[in-house]
Amino acid sequence: MINVLRSVLFYVGYFVALLASGLFLLPVAPFLPLERRYGLLNLYNHFLMRWFRWTCGVRYDIQGQENLPEGPCVIQANHQCEWETVFLQIMKPPVCTVLKQELLRIPIFGWALRLLKPISLDRSRPARAMKQVLTQGVTRLEGGLSVLIFPEGTRVDPGVRKRYNKSGAVIACRAGVPVLPVAHNAGERWPGRHWVKNPGVLRVRIGAPIDTQGRLPDEVLKEVEAWIEEQLEEISEVPRPKVS
Repeated sequence: MINVLRSVLFYVGYFVALLASGLFLLPVAPFLPLERRYGLLNLYNHFLMRWFRWTCGVRYDIQGQENLPEGPCVIQANHQCEWETVFLQIMKPPVCTVLKQELLRIPIFGWALRLLKPISLDRSRPARAMKQVLTQGVTRLEGGLSVLIFPEGTRVDPGVRKRYNKSGAVIACRAGVPVLPVAHNAGERWPGRHWVKNPGVLRVRIGAPIDTQGRLPDEVLKEVEAWIEEQLEEISEVPRPKVS
């Protein structure tokens, strides 16, 4: 029952903060340069990180922040729930996120996303979506933005494993930028398929940048997947399965 009450309190603050952002931050953001726009809209994400920790009894154990590179990179992380989409926005801003275009239709949330130059994909047209990721991803990197792309392609529950897509590795190799691998167990604290949150330790591991110069995407992807899965073996409370 205590977890239910905590989760109700969390979502009250979640929606109040979202509404406040729509009223006070969103109208100002379009008139700001891109970097300052990120800083303004990320105020909501900073609040959400702290509010989740305080209301739901979650402690953060984040290691490897010294590995964040100076310039743009391709961020590759496992995807379990909404929490990491918030954290990765503030981990190394400004960052361009590859996401499904349906998210841009959500009031306030989607409107803010549009202002952050995401790469929005129509998943019903996979061939076109892949071409879009490759061309726009390189363009964003050349413009100084990092690119966040979840190699699993969708949310995957803790204890489930899905093959990684190599589009992020292809973008990084084409642009000549490193891949920054990130592993976490956020889905154990913030279940992707249930609204009740779980107290405990939320662990994040940020790896050393993986060089892509002169390397093939398949080789880079193999290294990214091996590193993330090795970290998940250590930090996950739910046992990791072998790849099917």
